[in-house]
Parts: sequence; C-alpha cells; structure tokens
Amino acid sequence: MDTVASSPSSPSLLETVNRYLGLIRFSHTIFALPFALLATFWAFVVPLPNNTNLGWSWLNLLGILLCMVSARSFAMAINRLFDHKFDAANPRTQGRHLPAGQLSRRGVWLFTAACVLMFVLGCAMFLPNPIPLVAATPVLLFLAGYSLAKRFTRMAHYWLGVALMLAPICAWLALRGEYVLSNPIDILPAIWLGGVVLFWVGGFDIIYACQDYEVDQELGLHSIPAKIGVRNALRVAKVSHAIMWFIAAGMTIFVPQLSLGIAFWIALGAIAVLLVWQHSVVSDRSLERINLAFFQLNSVISILFLAVGSLDAWFR
Repeated sequence: MDTVASSPSSPSLLETVNRYLGLIRFSHTIFALPFALLATFWAFVVPLPNNTNLGWSWLNLLGILLCMVSARSFAMAINRLFDHKFDAANPRTQGRHLPAGQLSRRGVWLFTAACVLMFVLGCAMFLPNPIPLVAATPVLLFLAGYSLAKRFTRMAHYWLGVALMLAPICAWLALRGEYVLSNPIDILPAIWLGGVVLFWVGGFDIIYACQDYEVDQELGLHSIPAKIGVRNALRVAKVSHAIMWFIAAGMTIFVPQLSLGIAFWIALGAIAVLLVWQHSVVSDRSLERINLAFFQLNSVISILFLAVGSLDAWFR
C-alpha cells in the first residue's frame, strides 16, 4: 500500500510572530529603551528656559515608545539581511532565522518596511514640531549603516554606540525641539546621557565581538578583537566603560539643571561594581560567560540608570 509523505506544516501565526521577535532579539530592547525613557522623563521635569515645565503627555510618551521600538526593530532586521551570508558562514550564528531558513528574506524585507512606516508614523505624532520627521530619514540611514560598518572600519563598535546614543537625544528633541532651537544649551542633559550610552555600548559590543574574532579574520571583517586580539580588545572595553562611568559622574557636576544627588551617586557606585564584575567574568582564556556579562549585567545597569535617574530628578 502506497504511503504519501506529509509535507512539513506551515508555522502558526503565534510561531511566526515569535520568530520575528527572535529575529530582532526583542527582549534586548531593554538596553536602549531605558535611556530614551530617562531622557523623556528629564525632558518633562527639567525646567524650560522660561522656568516652566513641559506638560506631561501620554501621547508623546506613546510616540517615544513607538519610535524606539520600530527604529530598533528596523536596525536589527536590516542587520540580519545585510549579514545573512556572514551569519551562514559563522558556526555561532548559523542557527539564526535567515540562515536556518525559518524566515524568508522577502518576509524580513516586508517586516523592515513595516518598521520604517511605524517609525515615520511615530515621528509624525510630534507635529507641529518638525524635527522628528525631518530627522527620520537620516536616523534610519545611520542605523542601517552600522550593518555595513564592519566591512570597512574597526570602529563599528562605536558606530553602534552612536546609534544607541541617538535614543536619548532624539527623545529630547522630539519633546523640546523648539526650545533647543532657541536655546541650544537646553539639550545638554540628553547629550551627556548620550555620551554615557556611546561608551557603554561601544565597550560591551567589543566584549561581544570577542566571540567571533577568528571568524572575522577569516571573513575579512573589521573588528577591534580581530585587529588587536582578545586580550587587548578587553582592555579597550575596560577603558571605554571607565570613560562611560566618568561621564555619568560628570552629569552631577556639569548638568546642574538635573540636580542629581546622593541617590544617583549610590547608583553609580553599584554600576561601578557591576562593570568590574562584568570584566572579571570574561577573559581571553574564557569567553563562556559572555552572555552573563553582555545580557544580564547590562540589563541591570540600564534599569538602574532609569530608576534612580528618574527618582533623583523627580525629588530634585
């Protein structure tokens, strides 16, 4: 009796959604989102140049969230598309959704286009402030550029840092853009916070890239570990995180409008301990605990900044 081979069933809607969430590592939104939210909170509580406060708006908060999530999802999706062949050649990343055939390139391109649309709609929510819509295209192009950076510069780690640095700065401009145009110094809190993000992200991306330094060398990709080796790259990451910490400490002195005090200094002490711990669990002889250093500890750091930075500014 003949048997008919059954074809694999199509994934359910829930499974497809989970695959796209996995594609963009949605859970890692926690790295950048707290800093955008912190800048948003500061934008509401820091007095304007006329000594009044920006009125609270749930619609503006929704706009910030929509822009953040869609921009990050766009950046992750375009990265997976541009790096498809490199991911397929790297044993560590061969199981990702595109190399493994769990998602199609056409589907991911459509998802990317949807993210662009969502981002533009989010920017439009801040009208009549024109800055978000005007900046939308340059911001998306810069985010997409990170996915190409490893092809020509070893500073790709800091390109990513600048990309995430845009989160607090863009949030501030979306909410207080008209005041920044008339009084440029008003944006200083967001720039200082962006500096923290720049060196924090650059440092932990260097740590993360240590996993692939041999593959990067074989594929001709540029990264700091591939250029100077894991041991020296980890030293660069330590310096980067030290700079990040001192910028954060500098906010208490050079950004007086935030009135950050003892609570923020206590949080900075805890963050210093977490950074030292992060670097203690990773060495050139043992990279097995990178996930602990990269994901868990950095998540705690970002949440600490959001929680304590918000509370300290609120009770200023």
